[in-house]
Amino acid sequence: MSEDSQVPEATVDDQPTIELERVEPAVAGTAYSQSAGTQSTATESPGTRPAGIGSPDNESAGDADERRGPLHYVWQIVSWALLIGAFALLCVTILIPKIAGAQTYTVLTGSMKPNYPPGTLIVVKPEPTEEIRVNDVITYQIRSGSPDVVTHRVIEVTEDDEGETRLITQGDNNGAPDDEPVRPVQVRGTLWYSVPYIGWVNNWLTSERRTKIIFGLAGALFVYGAWQFVADYRDGKNDDDSDDPEPEPQPEPEPEPEATA
Repeated sequence: MSEDSQVPEATVDDQPTIELERVEPAVAGTAYSQSAGTQSTATESPGTRPAGIGSPDNESAGDADERRGPLHYVWQIVSWALLIGAFALLCVTILIPKIAGAQTYTVLTGSMKPNYPPGTLIVVKPEPTEEIRVNDVITYQIRSGSPDVVTHRVIEVTEDDEGETRLITQGDNNGAPDDEPVRPVQVRGTLWYSVPYIGWVNNWLTSERRTKIIFGLAGALFVYGAWQFVADYRDGKNDDDSDDPEPEPQPEPEPEPEATA
């Protein structure tokens, strides 16, 4: 083998290189495609929309707030005030006197003004004659057994020659005592309490009318109160449901870098 002949050197082909593509950190709302070097903007789905930004839940909460605005609360206060007032009036004019065994009368004249003007409803409770004192207001029959009664104030308690009690009465607006002393048998009772101007209504109501109106009004008030309670409960429950926080959307996982030959 000559010196000029040389063994050819083995050449090594270029080794294939692996190019790595730098992947930027994932940004919310951006998703990378499978092709290297390309990106596309992801479209938000309705389920991942943050609550409170144009979402149906926010609109429902807004509608509920609009329904429960100032006028709504004013109406609630007025309606409940009327309900409580009507029930209280029913109690003091009908229920309490019946339970206590008292009687109701209407002042027709001005003899007891200004404390008890005409139209005042007075509630009279039975009282033993020996317990009646000066300054008590009593209701008594003009004549024993007569349905006509008078309500005046006791100004003196005396006894007759036989030792029987006699009550001297006088109207607050009168200048002189009544003509005849009042005997115990005439007394219907002493004044318990009074309600101004309701006596006119009491005169118009007959026993039959009063019974029908009482039960009708009581039923109507009960139904109205129940309806108000149910409506408030439903509104409050809807508001609680609309206030529940929506689950926060989870960020999409970052794509792994792909090796290219």
